[in-house]
Amino acid sequence: MSGVKTKATAKKAAQKPKANTRAKAETGTGTRVNGRVLVVAGSDSGGGAGIQADIKTITALGGYATTAVTALTAQNTEGVSGVIETPGGFIAKQMRLVLRDIGTDVIKIGMVPSEEAIESVHYTYMELAENTPIVLDPVMMAKGGHPLINRDAVHLVRQHFLLRAFIATPNLPEAEILTGMEIRSLSDMKHAAELMITLGCQAVLLKGGHFPGETIYDILYDENGMEVFEDSRIDTVHTHGTGCTLASAIAVSLAQKLTLRESVVRARAYVRNAILTAPGFGKGQGPLNHVHTIAPFHPER
Repeated sequence: MSGVKTKATAKKAAQKPKANTRAKAETGTGTRVNGRVLVVAGSDSGGGAGIQADIKTITALGGYATTAVTALTAQNTEGVSGVIETPGGFIAKQMRLVLRDIGTDVIKIGMVPSEEAIESVHYTYMELAENTPIVLDPVMMAKGGHPLINRDAVHLVRQHFLLRAFIATPNLPEAEILTGMEIRSLSDMKHAAELMITLGCQAVLLKGGHFPGETIYDILYDENGMEVFEDSRIDTVHTHGTGCTLASAIAVSLAQKLTLRESVVRARAYVRNAILTAPGFGKGQGPLNHVHTIAPFHPER
């Protein structure tokens, strides 16, 4: 009878636990995610600018994005129709929870709409991240002209953010507000870049896309001197979120230990290709193609 299986032994064999076939996650240095960026900025319901553009850009370039949302905007490609500001205390809470747990390599600051919000971001930064590089995109108005910051708060942008920024990335209207000078030529741009450094930031990338003409000039100015980048203008209306995207591309590149110049060169190339391959969504100024760096994913079946 020793070789005969009874009903009882057969049932017992059927209940024998199977080998564990669960896949084990490979966390840590083996993953492709490289560089953490905490983005402090507003939300864009249309997805082309703000936090949405920041997250897409950082992810598309291989980094990890965390956020502190400073405002909700109701907008699409045709413009902004409303803004609700986040209370300063809640902005600070978002930052504290991220910094105390996940941490960050770089902080990217975009739209911070009020004095209360700026003060909250500043004091949380000084408390928990004082030595973390800041990439400052001093957002002051939407591409369609809607104001995104209280004018009374501009002096605090200079006092708290510009003074501590590793690099600031203003466009021409923003640079005029921050420096108090009119910028009407390439020579003016160079002078404005020099003035920006005297206001405290370690480097500035002054963007010249608002100038008319077939050639666009950007100026990078830091301790190594001044460099002028130039490109031909792309004939398109689909440029919504270029400033947010450029600053976040610089931020994630710095988080990945590229030099400042390497970060700027990479970011400019990324934005240019994102414009050239824009999806054409919306009736107005449409979004960029943030995912042009990502290969199609088709898992085996």
